[in-house]
Amino acid sequence: MAEKENNKNYLTYILVGLLVAAAFALGSLYTKVKVLEKGSVTSNSKETGQTVSPTTLPKAELQVTDEDPSLGPKNAKVTVVEFADFQCPFCGAYAGLDKTMVKNMQARNPSWQPALPSLIKDYVDTNKIRFVWKDYPFLGQESIWAGAGARCAADQGKFWEYHDFLFSHQSGENQGAFSKDNLKKFAVTLGLKTADFNNCIDSGKYESKMQAAQTYGQSVGVSGTPATFINGQMLSGAVPYSQIKPLIDEALKK
Repeated sequence: MAEKENNKNYLTYILVGLLVAAAFALGSLYTKVKVLEKGSVTSNSKETGQTVSPTTLPKAELQVTDEDPSLGPKNAKVTVVEFADFQCPFCGAYAGLDKTMVKNMQARNPSWQPALPSLIKDYVDTNKIRFVWKDYPFLGQESIWAGAGARCAADQGKFWEYHDFLFSHQSGENQGAFSKDNLKKFAVTLGLKTADFNNCIDSGKYESKMQAAQTYGQSVGVSGTPATFINGQMLSGAVPYSQIKPLIDEALKK
């Protein structure tokens, strides 16, 4: 009789323990969901619209070389570096070229404006900053191909034209929009030397560099796109121009 009572008590303790563990797990899940609801734009992919205060992130010492596509003077007092993926719609919105995502961002925040067009107008064109592109092709094979394609275009002095064309022609992730055949068609549209471009694509000339670019981005704290660094200080997510501008102005005063 006593043995049965002990077994009953033992089972009761186990049941109570399981209920407590389940309640804790549900509470943690609820908290996580709430944080995501407040901090990010709804997306089924790994890119992010979430923004993180620059004061919460350590300053990085970035390596910028002549191989990195850039706009503005190399000796500018302020260097702004963007890590991005051509398949990322938030990057397309940041560039002001994915019109659908721009509208989605503005529906969430009516004051949201894409950063890159104003950065170029207010700071690059006035020779105040250098804007540098860094590949972070983490969304799949077509991200690698697209990044490599843009570098093949850069061989012919048309990186930024190809950059704009890619962001204007996004269509889902790894659904064929940036297949090698389509990348070659884009080159024709942009008036590139197709034989040279096609050889660059088919040879995989820049594909290993795309893999290395992702590894480098991770080493300086990048985990999603876009990621913007202002003299090494990172802003993570599709930050609006209004959030970047005061940081650049402050850096210019130093």
